[in-house]
Amino acid sequence: MPENKKREKRSIFHKKRKASEPAPIEAIAIGRYLQISPYKVRPILNAIRGKNVDKALQLLEFSTKKGARLVEKVLNSAIANAENNFNLNVDSLYVAKCTSDDGPRLKRMNPMARGRASVILKRQSHITIVVRDRSKENIEQEKTTVNESEVQ
Repeated sequence: MPENKKREKRSIFHKKRKASEPAPIEAIAIGRYLQISPYKVRPILNAIRGKNVDKALQLLEFSTKKGARLVEKVLNSAIANAENNFNLNVDSLYVAKCTSDDGPRLKRMNPMARGRASVILKRQSHITIVVRDRSKENIEQEKTTVNESEVQ
């Protein structure tokens, strides 16, 4: 290795790599171990999927279901993640993906007649919400279509 050429510090490499990476266009929030069955939450998630964030929050605010309160908290967390961590514009965010997965089940015993017992399963769910920035997504799609047309 030549003496006159200095080796760059590791932090400089990190900064270069970070600058070359594309800016993220989505933010994720996950609510874990929520005390509600996933099949009760899924209709609420289906109602907000694909909608703008402000419209989705309106739907959740005026819903009478318990699951709507839980989904609203997770959605607000996803919006805060997008705004604070990735500097995304809140006005152009929409709900890209939202799922409700099965969590662990709490097993409880219910006494029955003649000394028997039945098991009650108290189901839990993990709610995942992904919000994306529509304006940055459109710009990225335009870049890919331009690149594909140049190749052909």
